Amino acid sequence: MEAPVLLSLEKVPFLPKKIPKHESEHWNSVIKHQAKLKTDKAILSTYAHMEALGILPNITTLPLIFKACANFQALERGKKIHKDMMSSHLINDIRVGTSLVDFYSKCGCFEDAKYVFEEMPKRDLVAWNAIILGCVECLEYVAALLLVMEMQEENFRPNSRTVVSLLMACGELWELGLGKGIHGYCLRNGLMDTSSHVGSALIGFYSRFDVTTAHHVFRLLYSRSIVCWNSMLTGYFDANDFVKIEELFVRMLKEGMKYDNVTLLVIIQACAEMGHILLGMQVHQLVIKHGYSEDLHILNALLNFYSSVGHLKCSSDLFTSVPNKDVVLWNSMISAYIENGFIDEAIYMFTKMRVEDIIPNESSIVSMLNLFAGLENGLRNGKGLHACAIKYGMESCTLCRHALLNIYGVLNCIEGSLKIFSETNDSDVVSWNTLISVLAQNELRNQVMLLFKQMQESDVKPNAHTVISILAACDDVTFLNAGRSLHGYVVKNGLQLNAPLNTALTEMYINCGEEAIAKNLFESFRNKDLICWNAMISSYVKNNQSHKALLLFHRMILEVEPNSSTIINALSACSHIAILPQGLRLHAYIMRRESLLGFDLSVANALITMYMRCGCIRYAEFIFDALKKRNPVSWNAIIAGYGMHGRGHDAILAFSQMLEEGFMPTEVTFVSALSACSHSGWIEKGLQLYRSMVQDFYLTPKLVHYACVVDLLSRGGRLDEAMEFIKSMPIAPDASVWRALLGACRVYMETRYAKIIFEKLVELEPTNAGNYILLSNVYAAAGHWSEVRKLRILLEKNGLVKPPGKSWIVVKNELHQFTAGDKSHPESGKIYQKLSYLMSSIKRRGYIPDIRWVLHDEEPEEKLRRLFSHSEKLAIAFGLINAGGKSPLLITKNLRICGDCHEFCKYVSRLVGREIILRDGSRFHHFRDGVCSCKDYW
Repeated sequence: MEAPVLLSLEKVPFLPKKIPKHESEHWNSVIKHQAKLKTDKAILSTYAHMEALGILPNITTLPLIFKACANFQALERGKKIHKDMMSSHLINDIRVGTSLVDFYSKCGCFEDAKYVFEEMPKRDLVAWNAIILGCVECLEYVAALLLVMEMQEENFRPNSRTVVSLLMACGELWELGLGKGIHGYCLRNGLMDTSSHVGSALIGFYSRFDVTTAHHVFRLLYSRSIVCWNSMLTGYFDANDFVKIEELFVRMLKEGMKYDNVTLLVIIQACAEMGHILLGMQVHQLVIKHGYSEDLHILNALLNFYSSVGHLKCSSDLFTSVPNKDVVLWNSMISAYIENGFIDEAIYMFTKMRVEDIIPNESSIVSMLNLFAGLENGLRNGKGLHACAIKYGMESCTLCRHALLNIYGVLNCIEGSLKIFSETNDSDVVSWNTLISVLAQNELRNQVMLLFKQMQESDVKPNAHTVISILAACDDVTFLNAGRSLHGYVVKNGLQLNAPLNTALTEMYINCGEEAIAKNLFESFRNKDLICWNAMISSYVKNNQSHKALLLFHRMILEVEPNSSTIINALSACSHIAILPQGLRLHAYIMRRESLLGFDLSVANALITMYMRCGCIRYAEFIFDALKKRNPVSWNAIIAGYGMHGRGHDAILAFSQMLEEGFMPTEVTFVSALSACSHSGWIEKGLQLYRSMVQDFYLTPKLVHYACVVDLLSRGGRLDEAMEFIKSMPIAPDASVWRALLGACRVYMETRYAKIIFEKLVELEPTNAGNYILLSNVYAAAGHWSEVRKLRILLEKNGLVKPPGKSWIVVKNELHQFTAGDKSHPESGKIYQKLSYLMSSIKRRGYIPDIRWVLHDEEPEEKLRRLFSHSEKLAIAFGLINAGGKSPLLITKNLRICGDCHEFCKYVSRLVGREIILRDGSRFHHFRDGVCSCKDYW
């Protein structure tokens, strides 16, 4: 009879020994004491000793052991203890069963929790609450609601704990009606008065739908614990109502309510969002005063607060003062440096972190990878980080893998991206999408389409983000059919046409010239969000339809609250067509909405650019001078503005001031400064700047910088030097470089280089009709009419159309556009009559029409007729008729002004005693009292 017993005992891993009762009580009392101290690790260590001695826990301590396993997320350890206890009488105890349900739920094993619950011989309300809360913790919200119904069928009435779980489930399911029903149940059964957690749960529930209702519940609570106050503060934070957070916190202090670490975290984050430096510093004092200085979560929030309000030194000092920094605090300090533009300090901090044996986590690696992705020389450092990720076993971590895919792609190391992708055995949809996006950004459209096909054949199915990434590559008419196919794929496969996808399709169609389809997609989409509106406005601006962009903006602000991106797009539209009245209205709108938009440096910079491009230098200077803080973009905007107005001295002075104030010039700064020198005829100064860029600031010149130098030399007539400079370039010149030289050939009637340059341009831009016209103008200026005729025939043969010259003027907020010889305007008769009067008047003052600027082989009379009706002359005549007062006339032209029209403007400005500001395709000309600001150098 004994053998079967012995055999069965061999299967039991934990065999209790006959231990004296007092010794068993001693060990169990130790566990109880450790539970009071909340030392989960110590509890599990004590139980390990009990196991070794063969001492069983009792009814009271076994639940404490399972709770410690849950808190420590020791799933395997808990499972083993569960298995060990299966043969013990303890396993049938309701408290043990409940603790097991709680343990499995907290470890995310809902099926195991449910099995234990169903096998329990007896269940009380505590056990029911444990499994219901377990459902919520494991995201099984519907199951939680069904269990409550089942519980009631077994005659258990929901109590405060049940209600809290139910409200959490209703919130996640967005069941407002059911949540209101539970609220009614709480009121009828007096649960609001018995537990502060119910009030807190109701506040959290209503905050998801309407924070005003949540505050109403908060206000009606008979007694408010710190949990309720924190719930209300969190509700306001989620609703982005930071003012209310500050008001509620002040009220807490006035009512003598004791706050805790959660309260402080919320108020610190609110101060960061609002930029309230003084209040944030006062909260910091409270942190020190009430002993929260060792709470790393609060210290981390304070560090981020100081960084967000521009007090980086305070962030650094706080970081230095913390003796036991965790990896999160290191990451925050690194991010603070990155966000404030201190790249070298961020890199140093990451290095120092590793020197001090703080092992970076995935966030550390990803932050640095994203940083290096934005640096021109970031590839070497990125490869070093890749090695670091491998060392710490993070290469296969999802976020790290995505960041590595991205950095290699952004820094033009496509092979690196492809290698990482090919070495990943379980590529998820984000990995596919990231690689597709990388290929699209590098304009490898054929590879994008091939990868998309491979993805369709794989186990990973494309989603809306996949299509959005591919649509970004379909950005001109040649890829319209591919874009249409993607649209068909969306419809065929039932992909949800959400706002981002609809926006991507809209942008694709408008970029491919199908405005009608794009507009239909935009108008028919019911759930247009801010991004939809911004994208449509931006697309109009990008496709030179600024007037439509402004019309859409005015319609948008009646339906959706704009953000800074909207305003910047609208200001860009004003800049493109030089519509100053609209720009002034936008400025006023920004001033009125400043409390909503807040101070945004990007908007201020866009205003500077708008005023400069609309010819209003004084306003641009006023905004720049009034800026409380500036960034390199601010300086670039003012330098570029001075340059386009021919104010080279002011541009170089601003460049010097920028250096004096500690700002490092960027590549864009040098483009603006070099361009300013070019327009002012400062050749040597420009060459000196170019050398300084390389030798003093260690910036590698790009094609745009080479083009600026070629333009600088060419405008000054030093064509041979310009050609030699092109030959010495370490990279192949692009069309802009050659065009700068060809334009100068026209001015100096130099035909030696013209044909060679033209062949290069045709090779680079075979469909650009402007290059044919430019060469034709060179030959026409030199009187080589046979060559002009050959070019015109070639132009027609290739089906290329010359872009028409257009000039426009805004009068009484209306844009009036003219082309050469235009008679379509309603006031055409008056315009030509006015023009005839102006011509005869200025001829008496010495003006002689210069027919050399008529680039046609015609009789002098016909040339005079053409010259008489140039578009800028028509625009000026219209402006003098309709724009009253003595304010300057602002004319905009899409092409470069001709020499005769330049002389005409000088004479007219003296005749009428009025300034004429003309912005052509190259720069601004300010005509005043018969003199131009360009000093005839343009």
